[in-house]
Amino acid sequence: MLNRKSLKLTIVGLGIALNIVGAFIALNLKLPIYLDSIGTLMVAFILGPKYGILTGLGGSIVSGVSFDIYSLYFAPVQIFTGYLGGTFYKKNLFCGWKIIIGTFLMTIFVSFTGALIAAYLFGGITSSGSSYIVVFLSNLGLNKVMSVFIVQFFTDYFDKLVAILLVLSALKVMPKQIKRKLELDN
Repeated sequence: MLNRKSLKLTIVGLGIALNIVGAFIALNLKLPIYLDSIGTLMVAFILGPKYGILTGLGGSIVSGVSFDIYSLYFAPVQIFTGYLGGTFYKKNLFCGWKIIIGTFLMTIFVSFTGALIAAYLFGGITSSGSSYIVVFLSNLGLNKVMSVFIVQFFTDYFDKLVAILLVLSALKVMPKQIKRKLELDN
């Protein structure tokens, strides 16, 4: 039987793995969403914001050194995702119809951060499939920063909504014994 510390470490490791697998799939299929925060949100919901931050940062580092260097630069997005995801979950902003508002509020912060990084460090073009949309909007005459923010907001909103819905579904089927063990520390 795992003690609480080992269980938490295992959950963080699983979260990092989920982030890496999601990011790898999205990158290779050139999807317009990222799928790199499923693990961050899962851990943030289960263990709280500080563990969500650690998971997001860990996933960014491993992805960045293994297959997508851009992940390193977007680590601040994962930090905000872990912090806000855990905080909003504890405040019940991801329950019922409030999921739309909670996701919207989280997306404002993470999109702004991601847009600044993408626009100023990379001119709006990264390894993400959403870069195609940035180029399209820029070719229509929108300036680069506005193009990046618009794309970042919509792709982040759908990305976070998909991740939140997946995590909430997984939490519903999590064994009660594990939930009780984790609740002792939260």
